[in-house]
Amino acid sequence: MLTGKQKRYLRALAHHLDPIFQVGKGGVNDHLIRHVQEAIEKRELMKISVLPNCMEERHEVAAEIAEKAGAELVQVIGKVIVLYKESKDHKQIDLVGMP
Repeated sequence: MLTGKQKRYLRALAHHLDPIFQVGKGGVNDHLIRHVQEAIEKRELMKISVLPNCMEERHEVAAEIAEKAGAELVQVIGKVIVLYKESKDHKQIDLVGMP
């Protein structure tokens, strides 16, 4: 579980990132989850955009992706979801010694 300070720090780091994946009318499926898991292991922090044709509510989509991918939901702002998961092999973000 992330603290408020950690979330604020991660939001600042994610500000300049572009969304990697899009959730459209197909919604959340196993194919999307597998790709999110692979990408977040390498990046630790990522954005996903929810397209206007997605029938599900964006907060539900964010919670479902975070839970199934084993990631922490940092933020849902507008149609953009920010996720974080500590990498085992490609550690880049240090939440313990953050500024």
